[in-house]
Amino acid sequence: MKVGLVTTSRADWGIYTSVATAIGADPELDLRIYAGGSHLVAAYGRTASEITGAGFSVAAEVECLLASDSPEAVAKSTALAVAGFAQLYSRERPDIIVVLGDRFEMHAAALAAVPFVIPIAHIHGGEVTEGAMDEALRHGITKMAHLHFVSTEVYAARVRQLGEEGWRVHVVGAPSLDGISEVPAVDAAVFHEKHGVDLSERYILATFHPATVQWREAREQVAEVLDALESVAMPVLFTMPNADTANAAIRMAIIERARRCAARWQTVESLGRAGYLAALRSASAVVGNSSSGIIEAASFRVPVVDIGDRQRGRIAGANVMRVRVDSQAIEAAIQRALSPEFAASLTGLENPYYAGGAGRRIAQVLSSADRSALLAKRFVDIQGSM
Repeated sequence: MKVGLVTTSRADWGIYTSVATAIGADPELDLRIYAGGSHLVAAYGRTASEITGAGFSVAAEVECLLASDSPEAVAKSTALAVAGFAQLYSRERPDIIVVLGDRFEMHAAALAAVPFVIPIAHIHGGEVTEGAMDEALRHGITKMAHLHFVSTEVYAARVRQLGEEGWRVHVVGAPSLDGISEVPAVDAAVFHEKHGVDLSERYILATFHPATVQWREAREQVAEVLDALESVAMPVLFTMPNADTANAAIRMAIIERARRCAARWQTVESLGRAGYLAALRSASAVVGNSSSGIIEAASFRVPVVDIGDRQRGRIAGANVMRVRVDSQAIEAAIQRALSPEFAASLTGLENPYYAGGAGRRIAQVLSSADRSALLAKRFVDIQGSM
């Protein structure tokens, strides 16, 4: 079976690693990696190199991102992605495609598969992110998909609530957590030389993406975050935002503030999976609104200050403090996160997204899937609702 795995950014590739490894190792499956989106853009680090650097080959590339980050440009990029993936599917004819999450490029890849009657397997469905347009796209992918690999029982129930048959829904945990503790350590001296951060010292790992349903407020929101971080007066390692609506305003604000705080602040486009996990594991706190603060940070019992609405609605561990976009509230939460008392409270914390072996379990389901049965979808009404 030819499995087309769609990856469109550094973020989803870091999640996919164990899935791609397991699919590649299964003799019944032919792994074909389709890379698009910000993977192919120099301004975002051309992170397709992380795929080949991990020992995988890219079967095809789909160019789809316009240079602008306006709502019109994102809509046009979506159209380009639909056209690009349509051309790819016509040429490649995968037996099934695997998509992950909720970005507009992923939605486009799924949408393009519908006329070709290609089964779709979706990872991380059923989740809620009320502050991002991704909320609608994620549930849209669920209705196009034929297999659902969800991270918790709560999310499985939500996918079933959307009318999906129970046998299609598999609770596998978060694939990004597979082998997270066994990821090879990076050389601390090399990391310091490359990124300007000493992993043995206290520092904050920060990421702030646009809350895309509030994209007009991006400049004001990031200013509140930056003011709070500057007030804390600690070294900060900032990873740059995704290619979302209004990301340029956030990106420029971070760069300008980092110049002002050059002695203590560093920015990086992409750390790669091993580098990011090393930075996460050693951080004194994670600050921002990235999903990694919700999903991965709990595995290292790292305190997280989750800001604003982008991740609102997601299940989170006790290491996560949610705070409104206000510099004083953010600073107070950071100070609490850095306190010995809060660190002590996380002793024994279990990650709610960990199930173990997600990549292997996904590959097993794909390998045994009956294409004809997958394509025969029906909507399951909730009892008593009709």
